[in-house]
Amino acid sequence: MSMSVFAVKTEEGRKGQDGQPSVGPVYRNPLAKDGFPPLDPGLSTTWDIFSSSAKKYPRNRMLGWREFINGKWGPYVWKTYQDVYDEVLHIGAALRASGIEPGSRVGIYGMNCPQWIAAMEACSAHSLICVPLYDTLGSSAVNYILDHAEIDIVFVQDKKVKELLKPECTHAKRLKSIVSFSSLTELEKDGALAIGLKPYTWKDFLLVGRDHPSDIVPPKPFNICTIMYTSGTSGEPKGVILTHENISTYIRGIDIFLEQFEDKMTVDDVYISFLPLAHILDRMIEEFFFHRGASVGFYHGDIDALKEDLLELKPTFLAAVPRVLERMHEGILKAVQDLNPRRRKIFSILYKYKLKWMNLGYKHRNASPVADLLAFRKVVRAGLGGRLRLIVSGSAPLSNEIEEFMRVTSCSFVVQGYGLTETCGLASLGFPDEMCMIGTVGSAFVYSELRLEEVQDMGYNPLADPPRGEICVRAKSKFAGYYKNQELTDESMKDGWFHTGDIGEMLPNGVIKIIDRKKNLIKLSQGEYVAIEHLEKVYCITPIVEDIWVYGDSFKSAVVAVVVLHKENGEKWAQQNKHRGSFSQLCSLKMLEEHVLYELKSTAERNKLRGFEYIKGVHLVPEPFDVERDLVTPTLKKKRDKLLKCYKVNIDELYQKISKGKH
Repeated sequence: MSMSVFAVKTEEGRKGQDGQPSVGPVYRNPLAKDGFPPLDPGLSTTWDIFSSSAKKYPRNRMLGWREFINGKWGPYVWKTYQDVYDEVLHIGAALRASGIEPGSRVGIYGMNCPQWIAAMEACSAHSLICVPLYDTLGSSAVNYILDHAEIDIVFVQDKKVKELLKPECTHAKRLKSIVSFSSLTELEKDGALAIGLKPYTWKDFLLVGRDHPSDIVPPKPFNICTIMYTSGTSGEPKGVILTHENISTYIRGIDIFLEQFEDKMTVDDVYISFLPLAHILDRMIEEFFFHRGASVGFYHGDIDALKEDLLELKPTFLAAVPRVLERMHEGILKAVQDLNPRRRKIFSILYKYKLKWMNLGYKHRNASPVADLLAFRKVVRAGLGGRLRLIVSGSAPLSNEIEEFMRVTSCSFVVQGYGLTETCGLASLGFPDEMCMIGTVGSAFVYSELRLEEVQDMGYNPLADPPRGEICVRAKSKFAGYYKNQELTDESMKDGWFHTGDIGEMLPNGVIKIIDRKKNLIKLSQGEYVAIEHLEKVYCITPIVEDIWVYGDSFKSAVVAVVVLHKENGEKWAQQNKHRGSFSQLCSLKMLEEHVLYELKSTAERNKLRGFEYIKGVHLVPEPFDVERDLVTPTLKKKRDKLLKCYKVNIDELYQKISKGKH
């Protein structure tokens, strides 16, 4: 049987000369083999996308949310496209009445909700630049972005208002106004007025817009649509500039990509929104749903109770980071464990049976309708709402085991995608029902070109077998640069190619697999970036620590560490706690491990590290990382691959302990 090929080669690779790295062949999606498909001139801005849908689908349900009634979350209530369009016109007019002129920056700070979308669309209507303030970047980052982006007004979730009014949020003073998503307390109003801000509730602001109508000022394709801040390796967040053309190109690409499949998207499709709107993945999916006149329902805010929202909303589409799918996997396995032994055995037999037929090329719905009927629809699909058709995983690699399990049991298409804010979302995307794509992120997206570039000091060569190297993207939807940072823009964009910093392996069928990271910035399974070297610098100041190697894994949600114990302080602790024995024996004490973890936690708290940057497990060693064992360079830079090889058994044990602790 001949192998399916999912990409076309448009340029050959070439060997590096004069100190330049070698580069691999250039790959495109087969739909773009003769050049990128033409764009839709009628949909060249995000305002075109939303306003045309509001005209075409005025009575369709657009935005849904749950209200808290009598101490519990009620059913979903909906706003139609017409409702949202009217609200957007009022919010836009109120912005203009508040002195916000086209080109100004508008902040949005808070959880996904209908007000978030209305504020975003109002920005598009008046050529304003939407700047999401992603709160897990930390309060200092929010303060930095207010100043760096020169934000004039912020739409803010009620419980985030106090963050903006804290004395340490010094740059809030530069704002003209704040608009709460719903209400404000008298104390908050007074606090805002005290620093020169005009405070509004959402209703108050809508009334301002009604009383001061304003003509819209639609943007041009080349205008900036949004500046999305992402966490850097260290230091301050960087602002990624995306134009209206970037986003409309992406939307057109999804249209073209989906057209080739038998299953079609309809206006009855429903997306459950729980990934942050301040992230590119959720933002782009919602833009696409609005383009197609479909519905978006927001989760009620507690990710641990997401199942309740799934059962209430009954979505057809879900996008998740691996950590969410890992939790679903754990939940399904628990449900299977709760079955009686006979039914458990049947589930296992049906799983293997369906998997066999899927591996032979059968589509998931035809591989074993009997298995779906007897086991998977009842145990798995029902728990996800009963209507799910598509699951997309992004933001970090998904383990092969979980991807296979979800493909077999969810009765849905399951695909992985890959992209960054800088590529305006997707750079590559998997194909549904292709089992050969498990463990990969698919092939080049419709408007992207991919190639690998040599990383000599890591031993990755795109002209070797297998071809490996840094993933570089050249795309019609690539970003316009980093805001106020030409140096960083020039560093990441060379000859039109964006250098992602991710290491990929190109498979013979034109599909790409992520295998490593060029810089020591790793992404945990819940999608959060962790700057390893930065953490080591912070944690090394802990008195009980002589040296530390922090380790994170893209398939795990926590970081762990190997700690070289400070001899004098370690022995002092032993004396105080009446422990005798050698320094080496001291390092194997569970009680000391717990003490070191406590000290590291104190350091993390003092340095305002985020929860996922806290070290959750330590292995103590008496001897330093040395040149003799090839663990560091002569200048004492850590050789991370060698350290992993040396301490792999200990690292695996730490993750096992963490996993057992959770259960």
